[in-house]
Amino acid sequence: MLDFYYEPDNAMLSSLLERNSESNDEIRDAVLSIMDDVKRRGDDALYEYALKFDHSRLKSLFVSEDEMEDLSSQVSEELKSAIDLASNNIRAFHEAQVPKGEYCESMEGVRLWRKIVPISKPGLYVPGGTAPLFSTVLMLAIPASVAGSEDVMLATPAKEGKISPALLYAAKKAGVHRILKVGGAQAIAAFAYGTESVEKRNKIFGPGNRFVSFAKMEASRFVSIDMLAGPSEVMVLADASASALYIATDLLSQAEHGADSQAILVFIGSRAEAEKKKNEVMEEIKRLLNSLGRRGYMEESLAHSRIIAFSSIPDAMHAVNEYAPEHLIINTEHPEILLDMVRSAGSVFLGPYSPESAGDYASGTNHTLPTSGFAKSTSGVSVDSFLKKITVQEITKEGARLLSGAVMAMADAEGLSAHKEAMRVRLC
Repeated sequence: MLDFYYEPDNAMLSSLLERNSESNDEIRDAVLSIMDDVKRRGDDALYEYALKFDHSRLKSLFVSEDEMEDLSSQVSEELKSAIDLASNNIRAFHEAQVPKGEYCESMEGVRLWRKIVPISKPGLYVPGGTAPLFSTVLMLAIPASVAGSEDVMLATPAKEGKISPALLYAAKKAGVHRILKVGGAQAIAAFAYGTESVEKRNKIFGPGNRFVSFAKMEASRFVSIDMLAGPSEVMVLADASASALYIATDLLSQAEHGADSQAILVFIGSRAEAEKKKNEVMEEIKRLLNSLGRRGYMEESLAHSRIIAFSSIPDAMHAVNEYAPEHLIINTEHPEILLDMVRSAGSVFLGPYSPESAGDYASGTNHTLPTSGFAKSTSGVSVDSFLKKITVQEITKEGARLLSGAVMAMADAEGLSAHKEAMRVRLC
């Protein structure tokens, strides 16, 4: 559990930064079979998979109006207040992201701008395998609402035909229009292809396990997706100043997501400091495992998690940017200095009082983030994820005259005579 490595060479570091993996061929085959079945049989397949995987004998694929009523009595006042506070913070941060659009006159008579429009019919996927993730409802539906998306549909697995009241309360609070009681690859297939009851979505959002990730990858041949968000992960970057208790709880809060989650501690300091901090962290983890729930998940996750220590900041930051963690906690004496060196991470938590759990729930940033190294090339969900930007240009006759020489010369060089003619006739 949490093997320790001090200044590994490049070859070993590459190996240590590899994600936990399963047999991808088996998962791919299972996912493709399910998706093909939904594509062929539509609603009938969805009903059968709900019974097979979620033990739900559904009368309807969607949450009814009756189920959405009287939620207040089914959710504690404490939890409602927490969801309300989180919702307000998430909405405030995402409202600050709304773009204004751009305008430019590139030359006399040539006006350029971008028209910003919301994506309609988004499909939001919320996992439900080990816990009702009502927080993810807020993280997906609030940006969609802020962007102005129409017909927001959410899919989440029902357990014995029912959806968690807390999840329904969050959905109502966040502006979800319809809730599909279906999970897994079959929900992604319904979003991608459509069925008798599920209108095809224009873009699919949301995290999930490897089955959901493969389904989204397949769905991307037919519809846009936000990103490939698989098993969750955290990297804690710490030095001798960091509290071993804080480090331990940050690692365990990630590990409890599931057996395939991963938690990595990157330590900066001498070997003696690293050994001392390792021992302190391990003692805290052992103590906490005896008092926290979901111990089985945490122990399985920690079995493929690790501690990697470096004496130099550049080497430590190289490891951080190579791993490109979904969540990066910087708990060092001067975290702002290290933040300047971060090039690849889904979301950064700065300083000793910024645990990942704050961002997961209520601080206001989005927790739907790239995993598996995709933070090297993509960002987490934001208002931008639910917007399209359409370029517009308006050219006057004088502008066309000024552009004509360049346009016709370039069309000539590419052998596109109709392009040249379309410009030439406007000069007459």
